Amino acid sequence: MRLLFTIIILAFGTSVFSQKVVPLNSTVKASFRGLSVVDDKTVWVSGSNGTVGRSVDAGKTWTWLPVPGFEKRDFRDIEAFDKSTAVIIAVDAPAVILKTIDGGKTWKTVYENHTPGMFLDAMEFWDDENGIVVGDPINGKFFIVRSFDGGNAWTDVPAENAPAADSGEACFAASGTNVRVFGRNKACLVSGGQHSRLFINGSPIDLPIIQGTQTTGANSIAIRDNNKLKDSDYFVVVGGDFSKDTLKERNCFITKDGGKTWIAPATPPNGYRSCIEFTDKNKLITCGTSGVDISNDGGLNWRNISKEGYHVCRKAKKGKAVYLAGGKGRIGVLKL
Repeated sequence: MRLLFTIIILAFGTSVFSQKVVPLNSTVKASFRGLSVVDDKTVWVSGSNGTVGRSVDAGKTWTWLPVPGFEKRDFRDIEAFDKSTAVIIAVDAPAVILKTIDGGKTWKTVYENHTPGMFLDAMEFWDDENGIVVGDPINGKFFIVRSFDGGNAWTDVPAENAPAADSGEACFAASGTNVRVFGRNKACLVSGGQHSRLFINGSPIDLPIIQGTQTTGANSIAIRDNNKLKDSDYFVVVGGDFSKDTLKERNCFITKDGGKTWIAPATPPNGYRSCIEFTDKNKLITCGTSGVDISNDGGLNWRNISKEGYHVCRKAKKGKAVYLAGGKGRIGVLKL
């Protein structure tokens, strides 16, 4: 019996403690914050200096896709539907949304907004047709646009229907994951700065995460069992202070009841984290400029697996692969 128990423990330990991030070859030095993983082999990234990249062989090789006229823009988020179709957002001055249907050979401007103060933060889709983009507050209201045709056209949500922001409250365009969709028609977003809150369909909930300065607050939210047939009440939020990226204080919180109560991890992530993603029912990965951590118990305990910084981590929509992207052209894949 003792031998059998030992074998089980060893097998369990191998699966838990052998996970690591394997760097992938990237020939560009852009800072990537946009990442969309269609399946285990099809990956798109977007970032600074008008950079968009695509791999269809699990990151072994990359095709870099210029967007004429946008060489100096920052594409903070990308949503890909297959190897040919993707939508990107250029965050400000002016705010622009573009779409390709031919694998990045050509791009069409599908939305443009010259309103002063515009800054788009993140994009998410419920399915191949219905999507949402959120931006920093304009005149005290978070900016939101919706698409109902796969990103071909976008419509502003009227200001009176958008959630109100407090003074000094905004969103961090850190990883494209401060907005998430869940259930059939729900969306939530997290904010930071002087005030950090969770908004579920526009209704605000105060977060216990560190806040109070321009560099603090929530950056990303992950939702467990995020299927389209039912709602979920299990959320994990990460953030911290990106000016002190090894600070562990109040950088992660969990709710199992849709935000009514919050739990701090017994062992928190090892610093500021800009993105979090469920990789399985109770397994998560989170990353930031000071490293990458994983949890195997729903976010209650975290273990560092890399000191290399990444901005964003995403799991394949149709598959199990998990990819990461960050500064200086850094791209990686989670391996067992």
